[in-house]
Amino acid sequence: MSERPKAEETTLEAGEDFTASRPHLSRAHLLDLLHQMLRIRRFEDRCAELYTYEKIRGFLHLYDGEEAVAAGAMRALGPDDWVVATYREHGHALARGVPMPEIMAEMFGKAEGSSRGRGGSMHIFDRAHNFLGGNAIVGGGLPLAVGIGLAKRMRGEPGLAACFFGEGAAAEGTFHESLNLAALWKLPVLFVCENNQYAMGTALRYSESETAIAKKAESYRVPAAAVDGMDVVAVEAAARSAAHAIRAGGGPQFLEAATYRFRAHSMFDAQLYRDKAEVEQWRAKDPIARLRGWLEESGALHAQDLEEIDSRIEAEVAEAVAFAEAGTWEPVEDLTRFVHSAAARRR
Repeated sequence: MSERPKAEETTLEAGEDFTASRPHLSRAHLLDLLHQMLRIRRFEDRCAELYTYEKIRGFLHLYDGEEAVAAGAMRALGPDDWVVATYREHGHALARGVPMPEIMAEMFGKAEGSSRGRGGSMHIFDRAHNFLGGNAIVGGGLPLAVGIGLAKRMRGEPGLAACFFGEGAAAEGTFHESLNLAALWKLPVLFVCENNQYAMGTALRYSESETAIAKKAESYRVPAAAVDGMDVVAVEAAARSAAHAIRAGGGPQFLEAATYRFRAHSMFDAQLYRDKAEVEQWRAKDPIARLRGWLEESGALHAQDLEEIDSRIEAEVAEAVAFAEAGTWEPVEDLTRFVHSAAARRR
């Protein structure tokens, strides 16, 4: 977005009707977007630190740099909508409203976690918020979202399925199958491609002859739009417009958000496939710094606002870590609980 948002345009508060086709850029709304992106960033900064202390183990894929996509898109979703995320899902879970202490406890593998400590970083789940969480299979969430959309249509239920995935999923068969079925059956699915330019360590230009992912969606006659994924207001506007069309019975919609991860693919990644100059070029587009700059230039952001936001986030992260530290390990005798197999059913 080339122009900075005008905070004085409306007086609606941050919790305005999510079904509106356009965001209402009140000062409270913009400050809330800034708060959401900052809490995602600070939460993950703490997770990276805790990983070095081996408090968090296994795989850890951070969302640093991509916060505008989750924070903006979630504003277009309501309580009847379902969310399917990727394995880089902490930002989606936080923006959706999953309590931070439960997410942190899940990262620690504690029984008080959102998935009882069984899922860890890549499999955060919360039924209360219709958050189906991540999927370690690239593109694995796409057919799940189509299934949710089909169930909603067959049952006559309100709401839509929002599916977040990386551009690497465009190389998977499930991407094409899912878009094809969603278009054929006019299902209420919002596809959000978080194009962070690299599928693990492979640049998009080396894996796809057509690098515009939105064009692939259009080939299945799914209305698609490309949006600046480093601009939270642009993302929210595009997501609201797409969700509005879906709720009006228009079938699936597709968004491609151009974004970038500032950190490595995972904590085990040496990042030998990209140079530091490229990373710094994208850091200059930091979505948090951009929104903060707009707010400061317009006079909508005051020093006490930042102090209050920082204080709230610091306290929330500290509470989440304390909750996780005090959590319990699931007893060994519960190892087979929630585990189902054909053999067990036959017995």
